[in-house]
Amino acid sequence: MSGTLSKTWWLLALCGILDATHASINLLMMEQPVTYRIFGSNSSAVRDMGLLALVAGAFAIAAGLWSVGKDHSWLLSLHGLALGAFGLIAVSPLVKGPLSFRPVSLLFTVMTASIGAFALETARTQRRGSRERWFLVAAGAASISFAFSFIGVGFFFRLEPQMFFIWMSSYFVFCAVFMLWLAFCLHSRAIGQSDQMESLSPLPSPRHAH
Repeated sequence: MSGTLSKTWWLLALCGILDATHASINLLMMEQPVTYRIFGSNSSAVRDMGLLALVAGAFAIAAGLWSVGKDHSWLLSLHGLALGAFGLIAVSPLVKGPLSFRPVSLLFTVMTASIGAFALETARTQRRGSRERWFLVAAGAASISFAFSFIGVGFFFRLEPQMFFIWMSSYFVFCAVFMLWLAFCLHSRAIGQSDQMESLSPLPSPRHAH
């Protein structure tokens, strides 16, 4: 991961915090009707989740654009675009009445597939056998599994309301853990690069006594 991407650690940390908050709201909504029945309603919880998704999506897009062309950062922007679109659906006044989960599942598939691809591509650049490489491979596999599950729930079967919100919360918890872990690694790398630059900087030349 390049030094340019390391400068975005705080954006990714904010994404992780917002994802964790999103997961908490999902758990609080377990007693409510399933999501596709309340999208477009006046539910304050739905608006809150939409706003969280919009802001988190904007941060992910900014992180990807900051280091555009490097470290497969465009995948972070793609994740942010899909997350932001999901948030826009939740807060848009144009969306009225019940909304099927099927179109939303496509956005979640893009979110999970892009993060999975980013993790797996980044893992290829890490040292073999390192903890970072193993974590990225595991995160990539988990994210791709989430992508298939979103396709399944959107097109082939339906979960009970309680299981639905547990499943959605699990995904946002995963996103929070991944984003916070990535932010920590990038921040540590940025500090290491800064210390290395200081150690390589030339010492001031001594003044000659007159």
